Parts: sequence; C-alpha cells; structure tokens
Amino acid sequence: MSGRHKDRPWLMRTYAGHSTAEASNELYRRNLAKGQTGLSVAFDLPTQTGYDPDHVLARGEVGRVGVPVSHLGDMRRLFQDIPLEQMNTSMTINATAMWLLALYQVVAEEQGADPARLQGTTQNDIVKEYLSRGTHVFPPGPSLRLTTDMIAYTVGRVPRWNPINICSYHLQEAGATPVQEIAYAMSTAIAVLDAVRASGQVPEERFGDVVARISFFVNAGVRFIEEMCKMRAFGRIWDQVTRERYGIEDARQRRFRYGVQVNSLGLTEAQPENNVQRIVLEMLAVTLSKDARARAVQLPAWNEALGLPRPWDQQWSLRIQQVLAHESDLLEYEDIFAGSRVIEAKVGELVTASLAEMDRIERMGGAMAAVESGYLKSELVSSHAARRARIEGGEEKIVGVNVYESTEPNPLTADLDAAIMTVDPANESRVVAALHAWRDDRDEARASEALAGLKKAAAGAANLMEATVACARAGVTTGEWTWALRDVFGEFRAPTGVSSAPLAVTAEPGTPLALVREKAARTAADLGVGRLRLLVGKPGLDGHSNGAEQIAVRARDAGFEVVYQGIRLTPEQITDAALAEDVHCVGLSILSGSHAELVPDVLTRLREAGARDIPVIAGGIIPPADARALVEAGVAAVFTPKDFGITEIIGRIVDEIRTANKLDPLEVPA
Repeated sequence: MSGRHKDRPWLMRTYAGHSTAEASNELYRRNLAKGQTGLSVAFDLPTQTGYDPDHVLARGEVGRVGVPVSHLGDMRRLFQDIPLEQMNTSMTINATAMWLLALYQVVAEEQGADPARLQGTTQNDIVKEYLSRGTHVFPPGPSLRLTTDMIAYTVGRVPRWNPINICSYHLQEAGATPVQEIAYAMSTAIAVLDAVRASGQVPEERFGDVVARISFFVNAGVRFIEEMCKMRAFGRIWDQVTRERYGIEDARQRRFRYGVQVNSLGLTEAQPENNVQRIVLEMLAVTLSKDARARAVQLPAWNEALGLPRPWDQQWSLRIQQVLAHESDLLEYEDIFAGSRVIEAKVGELVTASLAEMDRIERMGGAMAAVESGYLKSELVSSHAARRARIEGGEEKIVGVNVYESTEPNPLTADLDAAIMTVDPANESRVVAALHAWRDDRDEARASEALAGLKKAAAGAANLMEATVACARAGVTTGEWTWALRDVFGEFRAPTGVSSAPLAVTAEPGTPLALVREKAARTAADLGVGRLRLLVGKPGLDGHSNGAEQIAVRARDAGFEVVYQGIRLTPEQITDAALAEDVHCVGLSILSGSHAELVPDVLTRLREAGARDIPVIAGGIIPPADARALVEAGVAAVFTPKDFGITEIIGRIVDEIRTANKLDPLEVPA
C-alpha cells in the first residue's frame, strides 16, 4: 500500500425508480445499503410531462420508466426513512422541475430538515427537451422564466442545491458530435445566466453564487480519449465564459462541475454482454483525468437495450464503479494526462470549433431562438443520420452488430423474458385509485385557492416558486399544477427537424437505397398512386424520437411521402391522421414500454374504421414475448435495436404494403 494521499471518490449513483413510490423507496434504501452514495430519481413520463395518472395520455405509461409522483403524499412515501438533510439527490425532471423541487422541500421540512442544508440537483434543462428527449410542456419563453425563478429562489432559500443541470447527455444520444454537445450546452447555459441577470431577482454581488450552482450533466461515449478531451474542453470554455462574459473573479465559482451518465445510445441488443466493457471504457473517460473528473457518475446496466434492468443488473453497474474507486490506484495520482501533446492538441481543436459554433448560435439570437427556428434540431437530426449511415456502411464498427456477429449462446439471455424487469400491468389502476383517494381526502377549498394563486402569479411577474410551494402544501396534484400553468402559458410543439435534414445515404444506381427506391416506386405505380405514404407515429408520452425521425428521414429519401406530426399523440389522433392522409402504412415508435397497450389500440381503431388494408409496424425496446404478442394481435412487423439497417427496414415496409394490398412480391433485392 502506497503512502500517497488518496482523493475522495466521486458520488456514485444509480438512476432508478419504477411502479410506485413505495416500491422505489424500497429500491433506494437497498441501493444505499450496497454502498451507493447518492440518489438519482427516475420519474415516469406522466410526472415528467405534467399529467396525472388518470389522464388519457398517461395510459400505459404509469410507473414504466420511473416512479409516479402525483402529489405530496407520493413524495413522502418515496423518501420515507431516508433523511434528506443527509442525502445528495439528483432528480431527472425538467418541465415540472419547479413542482418536484417544491414537493421535495416540503417533505424535507416535514422531516425536520433545514432547506438551507439540502444538497442535490434538479436537471431543469428545457432546451435539450425540445431537441432530444421530448418532455417539454410550455413554450421557450415561459419555460425560461420557470428556470430563472427556480434559480433565484434556491440561491436565497436552498443555497446548496443545484437548480439546473445543463444537460448535454441527451444531445449526444440525439446525434450530437462533441463540438455540438459542447456548443449547444454552453449556449443553453448562457441563455439561462443572461435571463437570471436580466430578471433583476439576484443582486449583482451575488451573481457569482448563481454561477457556482450551475452544474452540467454530460454523456460519455466509447471513444474515451475524445470524450476525456471533450470534458477538458468543456472546463476550459466554461472558465472563459464565466470570467469574460459575467466577470466572475473567484476561480472556485468558475469551476466546471459535472455529473455523468455514460452512453446508453451505444448499448446493443445484439451480444449485450459486450455492453459491460463499453460501460467500463465510457466510465474511464470521465474518471481517469483528475483535472476533468466527474463529480458524480451513474452507469447504465448491461441489458438496458433489452428492457428495464433488474436490481441485480443495477448492482453490477454500481460494483464497476466501486472496483475502480476502491481497488485501483487511480485516486492516488495527480492528472496523468497533464502535459500530453496529443491531449492538448485535441482539446484545442474542440475548443476552437465549439467557440465558433457558439458564435453562430449567438448571432441567431441565442439558444432559445435557435430552438424556435428549428436550427438546433435540424443539425442534430442530420448528425444522427450521418452516424447511422456510417454504421450501416461499416465505416463505424460496432462489435456484434456490424462486425464479429457470430456468437456462442449467451447464458445471460438464455431466458430473455426473465433477463429484464417487468412492471405489473395492474400497477396503473392501483396508482389511479390512490390518486382519486388523495383528491377525495384533501381540503378542496385550500387546493383551489392555491391553484388560483399560482395562476395569478403566472399572469404577473412574481417569482412562481412561492406559489408552487403553497400548491404542494395544499395537496395539489402534478397534473393540476401543470394545467394551471398551461392555461396561462399555453403549450409548445417543438420542430421535428425531419423535413430539413439532408440526404445522409447515397442513392447511386445499385446501392441499397436506390434498390428500395425502385421497389417503392413500382409499388406506388401498382397501387395507382404517385408516392407511397407512411405515417410515423409516437403514441403516448414517450418523447425519445430519434429512431422515429431516422425512419422518417430514410423513408423520405426512399421516395415515400412521410406524415410525421411529432411526439405525444393519442391512438385516436394517430388513427384519424392515418385515415385523413390515406396512408399506406402506419409505423409506431415506442421506447417507454407502453407498446403492449397503445399499439393494439391503434390496430383496433383502424379495423373499426374499415382500414384493415393498412399494415401497422412497431419499433422500440420491445421484449421478445411482447413482440410475439403484437404479431399475434395483427402487427405486420416488429423492429427492435438489433435491426440497425434502416434502409432494410424501409424495404421491409414496402414488402408489408404489397402483402397488405395483395400484390405479388417483387424480386428487387433490398
């Protein structure tokens, strides 16, 4: 054992939550007992998008990808027997971040905690929701106001809390290059800081405290040298921006503080055991370099491309962190990359390119303007399309997917349906019943008065946090809080970026795309129409639209007329659009687990409307047993992450259109 000083390990978290507040509380206490040093709360989609569990759009989504929190009672149960004053809690929540922080603060106070001692983070980065994750609710202006009010409130009342976690994680999952990831995240931070300063809610002498509480949440991919250089570039640019733009003299306040979730986008359904080494490499990118080391790390589980990880899978990921921190000698050394010419050159390249892109966004009017114009979304869709083209062309190699595909039988997935966790379908009805009981038992007059106060504050210029805390104490529900603000602010449907994305795959004669184009054109001619029409639909609340967008772009490039209306649609709306647009195929994309309920609903509605000749295909993270059930219900084809060839998928869609219309198969390969 060396006599060298050993640094304290980073905060170790596991992103977790499912089914109910009680079940999630049990999971949290179990994980803390295993050595986890912080909590990372995953909320379900209704909670993230501001719907109560009994809303029509919440059907099939309750408790699927996180824990449902509908009111103060749920938050009490979520953290029962967990002393919040001693905890560091990260909450992945954005559009409804103010509401969840208010509930958290009230529960902590009920435990006897001083809000000034609470530590943790609310993600609260709405820009990336418009671009990649899709849990936005309000337009950019009101959303920025909510963020500004939260920051001003926490600086005075909850000073150890990080009120915003500028989140580039999902940008990388949506296709961002390292330069785009840095530039878009930094431009978001500038928009937020400019808004806080302009609001006048924080005295100039305390603005350094605002900057000091801005944290970042970053993705780390498998190209771990480039990813480590990206983190050094992030820190260098943040230091420059906070010093030059905001005049922050204290180096401690300018420090780039970030947590990381390593890349889930790169996890594969094929040979999923390879995901373990991917996760390790990605973790090294944000831990090896002391000068660019993450403050908190959470790792996905090896089987997340298959479905919801079990507690054992999450434990495995936690143990990966613990082995590195406690068994290796990593924490005994200064930065092992200091002085490297290779690293310095790469960092300099990233800094220069990122600053140039930040300048471009600034000239557009800043991050919010670049969201509203569709520029940022279009750039991400284009980058993602280019990446997919590199994978399909074999230029970017993924072991087990497009290279070294032969494999021995995998004992980890021998019983694939048991290799993931499933949520009891009856859970939703229990959660809805509990919500109704809560409403019945509360002081209705007090809740109504609190909501009226919130709407009055929203219509004026008052900080909304005080009115939100009053709503939490009064027993208001998540959906009621959000609808009150919807009445004042309205809602926002973000640009999809599909129509403006350039061609990513070549279509010269003899290429796969050219062959599929020929197939589509001949099928359209056989049907007596100008072009085949494909509706790409996102039913329910799943906002992860990357896959749907890539299908839409490639179908467009293959000669289809594509109908894509974005995210958050009911089965009824999708069916109505399919009939109104007279489409030849409906493609449904769901990654949240609600496919078992929502896909058959669309099928039934089409049949009842007499449109039995419109084939329905489904794509997403769909376990084998569910895929079989969907096919038995009448779904023409099911695609999962193992089906990485988008051009081949489009060719299969043409085949299904021909089959549904009783046309002979074409001998055109695709």
